[in-house]
Amino acid sequence: MGILGEILVKPDEIFPLLKLHMAIKKAKKQIPPEPHWVFCYSTLGKVTKSFFLLIQQLGPELRDAICVFYLILRALDTIEDDTSIPTDVKLPVLIAFHRHIYERHWHFSCGTDEYKVLMDQFHHVSAAFMELEKGYQEAVVDTSKRMGVGMAKFICKEVETVDDFDEYCHYVAGLVGLGLSKHFLASHLEVLTPDWEKLANSMGLFLHKAHVIRDYFEDINEIPKPRMFWPREIWGKYVHKPEELQYEENSSKAVQCLNEMVTNALVHVEDCLKYMDALRDPAVFRLCAIPQIMAIGALALCYNNAQVFEGVVKMRLGLTAKIVDRTKTMADVYGAFYDFSCLLKTKVDKNDPYSVNTINRIEVVQKMCRDSGVLHKRKLYVHDEVKSNSLMVVMLVLLLAIIVFTYHNANRLTTKPM
Repeated sequence: MGILGEILVKPDEIFPLLKLHMAIKKAKKQIPPEPHWVFCYSTLGKVTKSFFLLIQQLGPELRDAICVFYLILRALDTIEDDTSIPTDVKLPVLIAFHRHIYERHWHFSCGTDEYKVLMDQFHHVSAAFMELEKGYQEAVVDTSKRMGVGMAKFICKEVETVDDFDEYCHYVAGLVGLGLSKHFLASHLEVLTPDWEKLANSMGLFLHKAHVIRDYFEDINEIPKPRMFWPREIWGKYVHKPEELQYEENSSKAVQCLNEMVTNALVHVEDCLKYMDALRDPAVFRLCAIPQIMAIGALALCYNNAQVFEGVVKMRLGLTAKIVDRTKTMADVYGAFYDFSCLLKTKVDKNDPYSVNTINRIEVVQKMCRDSGVLHKRKLYVHDEVKSNSLMVVMLVLLLAIIVFTYHNANRLTTKPM
């Protein structure tokens, strides 16, 4: 279904889509004029539209720091992701990457499209990094150093156990949560709780596990060789090789494996909610909260869904826009997590061997949301209370009429004899 078809089915998403489009246009106008900052922000907008908007809503100092932080980690991730790089070349680059940040002319050719541009012109990112305050620089270097070492470890090591899976996700995403938290502390916008390191790590693990689950099809069909981050301890219960999950004859087993993976990811939700509940700055809160809601939404869409093994299951653009538009307070977060956990619960098959564990995890999440005492304030994400909004429908009809009228006028002018 195309974007127009989605709008026809969900007319309540028209305004959020328009607002998201306008917000992205406005954010692009805030890019600093210096060439290295132009490169950083324009590249950020190409590699991540959602984070680009959220980062742009931060205060100037923190905005620049996190823009650079994101691009540096994206560059490190690009090196790890490029399966065409020989291992003996990749390992030393990953381990030494944190030192290259200080080298104004360093670059490393790898990746494709905008990621290749990022790597070829990495000197712009280094120049921007050198302008950051010391506290931000330390957070960037410490994170990239530990991440590079962890990535190198798993280049040579398979993800065998669930503990391996948690360790790998810690290196590639948990450390991002820790690094972001250090940025928040350096900015003095946040104080955070005494256990913030544990909670921040869970934030990263939850996000990355949702991505790993959603991206099975892309990873297993990676060229020149496949990648697989699902732990053997889970997929080995269902098939002999991870690529066999995409075979039609294994469809039932594949879905059961998928459901166990989703249940494993739900373990981190409590920590995520605790972390977000402690945030004070509105822009920092949205930066953290919106990706977390996207993650629980992705898990709800992927659960019990055989399409995960046929392609990447993506959230509807209109629903994404709605999440961006409606997420402003912790009440919105609790509401979103409650809504998506309800959706997930409706999809649980009682015959699934892991269904009891899944239901237990969902009920823990729902209880935490109910205990917050703010569900009555929530805005609905999955099922709006008003099924048909007449004003939206009228506006949609008018919009379509304008488009049709414009098209016919333009067509008449181009076909009219001179």
